[in-house]
Amino acid sequence: MNKETKAAAPAAAAAQSAQATPQPQQTRVNTANLKSSYCNMCSANATREEVVLNFGFNQDWDRGPQTPELSLEHRIVLNPLVAKRVAQLLTKVVEEYEARNGALG
Repeated sequence: MNKETKAAAPAAAAAQSAQATPQPQQTRVNTANLKSSYCNMCSANATREEVVLNFGFNQDWDRGPQTPELSLEHRIVLNPLVAKRVAQLLTKVVEEYEARNGALG
């Protein structure tokens, strides 16, 4: 091996190592059509193929259990795998919230 070959070998190994290390993927998020809504109630149903989340607003939350008026605002349909990921994400967020602010009822 001559000097150039010896110098090129470590550089080639470093280049291969850099290629083998996966780089974090950059994700672009487009918020042009993002809408925010306040919801204070949620219900869920599931079939074999999908999980359906209904979000809405209970306008009579402080008036007792007579006949509450619920306004359904959003329905989100997920496949079961995505629903499981959402459940895990919500569990983590609530645990972090409780660690900072105390346990929820």
